[in-house]
Parts: sequence; C-alpha cells; structure tokens
Amino acid sequence: MKYVFGPVPSRRLGMSLGVDIVPFKTCTLDCIYCQLGITTKKTIDRDNFVPQDDVLAEIRKVEKENVDFITFSGSGEPTLNSQLGDMIKRVKDFTDTPVAVITNGSLLYRDDVRKDLCEADLVVPSLDAITDSTLEKINRNHEGLTAKMLIDGLKDFTRQFKGEIWLEILIVKGINDDIEELRQMADIVRDLRLDKIQLNTVDRPPAEEFAHPITADEMQNIAKLFDNRVEIIADFDKIVSKTHDEESAEDRILALVKRRPCTADDISSSLGIHINEVIKHLNHLSKSESIKQVRRGDKWYFEPAIR
Repeated sequence: MKYVFGPVPSRRLGMSLGVDIVPFKTCTLDCIYCQLGITTKKTIDRDNFVPQDDVLAEIRKVEKENVDFITFSGSGEPTLNSQLGDMIKRVKDFTDTPVAVITNGSLLYRDDVRKDLCEADLVVPSLDAITDSTLEKINRNHEGLTAKMLIDGLKDFTRQFKGEIWLEILIVKGINDDIEELRQMADIVRDLRLDKIQLNTVDRPPAEEFAHPITADEMQNIAKLFDNRVEIIADFDKIVSKTHDEESAEDRILALVKRRPCTADDISSSLGIHINEVIKHLNHLSKSESIKQVRRGDKWYFEPAIR
C-alpha cells in the first residue's frame, strides 16, 4: 500500500486506518516536537498531490469490519490536499466507517478547507499557541500564517462544522507552558463548540532535541485552567521510557540491517512497518548513532554504525 496504512491501534481513535495524501513532510508548519522530523517543504498552497482514484482503490481493499475510523493524517498536513473533500465524500459512498481528519488547524481560515472538512465525521485540530512569538517558537509557522489567523479559523470552523471536534494542545517545556498565556488560551476556547480539549506533551523522539515534555504534575495544573471538556492524553509512562512496541520496532530494524544493508523501502516491506514509521525510527537510530547511511549507486542504504 502506498497511501493507506494500518489499521493501527490509536489511543484516541481505536483501530484507525490511516490515509496519507501529501508528500512526506510537506506541511504549513515545522513543529519542533514533530515525530517525523524537520519539514522539508513548508507551504500554504493547496495542490493535487496524489492520484485520487489510487487512494480510494487502496481504501476499498482493506477489510473495515474492525476499523473504528478511516483517518486522513500521515506524514504531512492533509488539508494541503485540494481533493480532500472529494475523497471523503467518495469514501462515504462505499463504507459506513466514520471518517476522521487530524490537522494542525493552520488552514481553517480558508473557506475551501472548512468546506472540505465539513464532509468528515470527526476533526482533530491543534492549537499550540495564541501569540505570534510562541507560534514561531513551537510551530515555526509559514510566514503567511499568524496566530490570529489560526484562532479565527478555528472559531469559524467550530460554528460551521456539524460533527465532533477534539482540540489538541501540545505543551513543550519552556516553550509554550507559560501559565498566563495558557490561561488566555483557555478563555479563548471556552466558548467554542468543542467536544473535547485534549492536552498532550512530547512522548516520541521529536524533530529537535531541545523539545522536552512537561511533567505529569505540571500537566495537571494546566488542566485546571480549562473546563470539564479537558482530558490529558499524554502517556507519561511512555515519556519515562520507550514502550515495548517502540523498542521492538527499532530492535527489529537493527537486527535486519545487521544482516544486510537495506533501504527504507526494504525495511518497510520486510518488516511490515509503514514507511513513515520506518523513517521516524531511522531518524531516531541515526541520532543515537546506532546506524549510518551509505550511498550506493542512486540509493541510500542503512547499516550498523561503526563505533
């Protein structure tokens, strides 16, 4: 599968069938906490990135009996795809499985994006900052975006959308954890039609090493600023130590490249791990100097690092 991955278990969405409709790390933001690494193409221009019929054909192939959501997310910002609304409508023509979209919310100021998202059943937007200075620190936004645009877009969307909205706010230590600014954020979202306000923090290897999680106690204090729709979704057990699944995936990758040098695609097909997850783990293994990258011909291979 080139565009569809899973179903994978999700703490929030149950069994989620992921749909990836933008090129890797094509995004409106370059968040310091992103588990997929640095944004390689920062843009606010929507485009037709992938063949719509091919995406829908892959979704059709998957048995959906145990799928809770078909989720448009993946390795970039899904609302950058100008066909998003059409794809959601066409998915609903052949399945009753609810459709979710996980978005950073940066393009909600656009009428066409809000219209596209109104085809979904659940939208999970983000809001990490309410001032331009904090927005630049944590999200490293495209120059065409401002904090006011993100806030106003979210307000407009909550008035227009009829489905469920779960707002995610991710807190990074020393970056957007100022209590007074968070108190102002709580005031802004208090009157919005949101079904959930989900607080999160860094729990996977981030794009920048200086992006650190806050503590469980700090998160509890922040949660008190919000109303009864708030819930803490941060997995503090994972923050303390990597999960068994993460260890297992990286151990399996290491064991494979010790046997023979592999490309990222080789690893994905051999281990049955989606290419986006492979790239995330390869970035982490490279940073820890467990593996190295070697070019042979026109391909890049991964092999154990020489210590």
